[in-house]
Amino acid sequence: MWGQIEKENWFKEQTIKRSYLNEVVTKIQSLKNSLEVSLYGYLTLDPASYPVFLVKTKNFDPAKKTVVITGGVHGYETSGVHGALAFMSGEAQKYSDSFNFICAPCISPWAYETINRWNNQAIDPNRSFYPDSPAEECRLFLSAMAGIEVFAHFDLHETTDTDNTVFRPALEQRDGKAQEFSEIPDGFYVVGDARQPQKEFQKAVIASVRKVTHIAPADARGMIIGVALEDEGVINYDMKKLFLCGGFSDAEYSTTTEVYPDSPKVTDEICNKAQVAAICGGLDYLRIL
Repeated sequence: MWGQIEKENWFKEQTIKRSYLNEVVTKIQSLKNSLEVSLYGYLTLDPASYPVFLVKTKNFDPAKKTVVITGGVHGYETSGVHGALAFMSGEAQKYSDSFNFICAPCISPWAYETINRWNNQAIDPNRSFYPDSPAEECRLFLSAMAGIEVFAHFDLHETTDTDNTVFRPALEQRDGKAQEFSEIPDGFYVVGDARQPQKEFQKAVIASVRKVTHIAPADARGMIIGVALEDEGVINYDMKKLFLCGGFSDAEYSTTTEVYPDSPKVTDEICNKAQVAAICGGLDYLRIL
């Protein structure tokens, strides 16, 4: 099990592999004419390099329900970040008659730059969405969202081959215990909230994504990442119990998308489009309720 010295050594081994300011912030700032862009904090590790932003619908209407979109909770899950931005820049306007939108495109900017699951303190943000969280990324986001009533939440993620080759072994070393192996599913799937599964909503998300890319099949045990299948491409977690981003609010509808970017059947563009399709499929379902 790692102590503070091991965590500091791990941090020193991490290297910057891409630019958050150039690849993400420039896109966020380009939305200022059509959307409201607001700064909600900085990572104290390097405030100049890691500001974090919300992108919102202009002229919030209290008569409309609010939809939250989050990306980059795990910084290495690239299409979550760029899919969120693609939706806000291209599709959000089509749904603005029905919903207010709040988007946090990249919750973990240092992890985006270093292509990491963890933050700089070797903490997994997506197990850390609770008051007084040790993860600064989570504290900043929760503070920014305080008091907002959320109707639906789309949390955009990826499941990558490095989940098994890099991050699971690191987790075993950090915590000093073996982690159950699960094969990486080839295709898209979603994680619903076990407390409010919303089966038809999840099915609508899957049906929309199927037009863009393939849906992950269950493994030989009828599971995806070690969890029993609820429906095609759908598994459920107790999001609040696990302190996942998808459970930060009391949203009636919540889904965590999982794109598989390492498939030979996809490109970066397809991955981004799959994230957008997931949001649109869910919104089309919600709009006619």
